[in-house]
Amino acid sequence: MNTSDKTPDAKRRVFLVDDHPLVREWLTTLIDQREDLEVCGEAESAPEALAAIERLHPDAAVIDLTIESGSGIDLIKDLRRCCPKVAIVVLTMHDESLYAERALRAGARGYVMKRETTKKIIAAIRSVIEGKLYVSDEFKHSVAEKLFDNSAGGSVVSQLSDRELEVFRMLGEGVETRRISVLLGLSMKTVQAYCARIKEKLNLTNATELLREAVRWRESSRTG
Repeated sequence: MNTSDKTPDAKRRVFLVDDHPLVREWLTTLIDQREDLEVCGEAESAPEALAAIERLHPDAAVIDLTIESGSGIDLIKDLRRCCPKVAIVVLTMHDESLYAERALRAGARGYVMKRETTKKIIAAIRSVIEGKLYVSDEFKHSVAEKLFDNSAGGSVVSQLSDRELEVFRMLGEGVETRRISVLLGLSMKTVQAYCARIKEKLNLTNATELLREAVRWRESSRTG
């Protein structure tokens, strides 16, 4: 059923994509308590989510960037192509200063950190369903500063592509390259090519330096 076919009193349907069952359970309870919203399905992996969303046609999808068998950014891009009417909210632990712009560019309409209040999560879902954009005031200010400060180049890590950043993050989490290839559905040769490009962009000379820098960046992004 298309959103335009629904009566004003009909509940808006939300699909959840997160690889933690407790998070999905908590979100389901939170959303189903609202008079205007209900959860219509959930998934922990990108392929499962894509197939279910194509079948169920929810009004909105709440997606984490780190999910099983794929990338949240790639899932957003796929949904934008096959289900453009589904409004997407990213709900994640990943720092918005580095990931929000990428998520919005991929097709998301909202970006919320998991540390935010439940009130903001619900507000984000309602906003994107209404066709609005939902991001934090801090992110809005940072975007405005970039527009008026042409000299602001950002961090070196911000120059990585979406896929390069995904590989770099996984390396920082201690995931081996062979496992990265499985999780992202890539060949080992492709993952190694991404690692080579990352080393070049970050001016690193070998795999040991790459791993050390990835771990250092991961730890700083957690505490920053």
